[in-house]
Amino acid sequence: MPLYKTVHLSPTRLLVLLLEAGMDTTTSSGLWQSTSIQYHSVNENPLSSEPHLQIIHQQQRHCYGSTSQGEFPLAASPSIVLHVLTECYLDPQDLARLEASSRFFRQPANFSPDFNLSISELAALDMCQSRAVFKPMTQSERETLKERCGGSWKLVLRFLIAGETCYRREKCQAIAGPGHSVVVTKSGAVYTFGSNTSGQLGHGTTEEEWRPRLIRSLQGIRIIQATAGAGRTMLISDIGQVYAFGKDSFGDSEYGVDGSRTATTPQLVESLKGIFAVQAVIGNFFTAVLSREGRVYTFSWGSEATLGHQTEPHDQEPHLLKGDLENVPVVQIAAGYCYLLALTCQPSGMSVYSVGCGLGGKLGHGSRTDEKYPRMIEQFKHLKLEPVVIAAGAWHAAVVGKDGRVCTWGWGRYGCLGHGNEECETVPKVVESLLAVKAVHVTTGSEACKPAKARTSGFIEAEAGTGCPDQSDKLNILERSHLCLDRVGKTLRIRSWRQRAAWDRAPCLSKREGKSRTC
Repeated sequence: MPLYKTVHLSPTRLLVLLLEAGMDTTTSSGLWQSTSIQYHSVNENPLSSEPHLQIIHQQQRHCYGSTSQGEFPLAASPSIVLHVLTECYLDPQDLARLEASSRFFRQPANFSPDFNLSISELAALDMCQSRAVFKPMTQSERETLKERCGGSWKLVLRFLIAGETCYRREKCQAIAGPGHSVVVTKSGAVYTFGSNTSGQLGHGTTEEEWRPRLIRSLQGIRIIQATAGAGRTMLISDIGQVYAFGKDSFGDSEYGVDGSRTATTPQLVESLKGIFAVQAVIGNFFTAVLSREGRVYTFSWGSEATLGHQTEPHDQEPHLLKGDLENVPVVQIAAGYCYLLALTCQPSGMSVYSVGCGLGGKLGHGSRTDEKYPRMIEQFKHLKLEPVVIAAGAWHAAVVGKDGRVCTWGWGRYGCLGHGNEECETVPKVVESLLAVKAVHVTTGSEACKPAKARTSGFIEAEAGTGCPDQSDKLNILERSHLCLDRVGKTLRIRSWRQRAAWDRAPCLSKREGKSRTC
């Protein structure tokens, strides 16, 4: 007869048991009601560096419960506790709660690679090291990221998890642009189909593809993220390299420029070789790239110091986004027509910044004025909503909160904000009709906003391309391509359809070549 039996515990139940076993009487009161969680380790008296003294000290380590003094059995084997915390993938906030509950989780654990780190910090570091983005970083780069995130490995873990939540890094993707679609498989292969007037499908031709076709020139390169714009596609590899094809200019609008060059196969962006990229977005007069350290770089669209720098429309060099975001880690970026959104992860919580053209109220600051430097959207504090996913459409934007609420703002034509009217909203507003739904993701297009809701069988997600339709054919009719992933049981189906719809001129459109721009 076995002397023990295996018990399977959820991370939440494990946290409760650990707290019950190791809670200090001085910190047990009001811990779960606290609204501010301290993520930084509190180093108490360090253990002796002599090995035999360490063993004696560990054997004598005691914790005190809420009623009477008693020995905490796991204190004799802290390596077991570290293994459990790491393997159960506790949330960084739960690790911070453990540190706040007991001296055992706060004091130095005397484990490599840093003998001064607590068990909670070591668990966070171990979970960071399991992330594909974190693995190739040097020790110096890791320390720099740690300081940028706030000086704690728990905050670094929170930053990495937030990025994975936003655009599902390391998973399959389906992206629908204004005229073509891109599918990235879990293995990193890329399929494209649709319009190909500028070579944006990457097959070496400018012929349309009516069925998904594999980009064979990317053989041996694992792609983890893709973005599609009007006549242009960009891909991010697992080693942070950026490939672009289609219109050979980061600053071309969707109207194109007569005589502009095109690339019909994926080309490595040489100017980004020194930057490990994790996400790219395409606006219409600019392109933006997010580095793994949470820095935002932009190309072009620098007239009148827009986006904080002065450049020519066809500038091929990346420029660090100036202003408040220079020293704030960004986990996701989203681009619409002449504006950019950035989701940040700070010790105080998640925030959204916006910069660019403010027509229609799409920057979310309560006005329609432009912003040349990133500015935090304050409305989320008033709504008591912590944003976790952002989406930027052509004229409106959307956010999903940690509690599942959805907020939209900007141009309200066709009821695309979901508030039951066509009014413009200059600050984020909760979509009341979705309060019964816990949203996990949201996407926006030219005139539509589509949230994805959690279900027992998975979720359904539809994504429409950002930016404005391609009018190079001089037609006032838009032929848009939509792509939808539908999870039915264990089967993932791809459904596509084409829709013809009249497109009304939006308030922020630039004029054709030779005319002045309105934004």
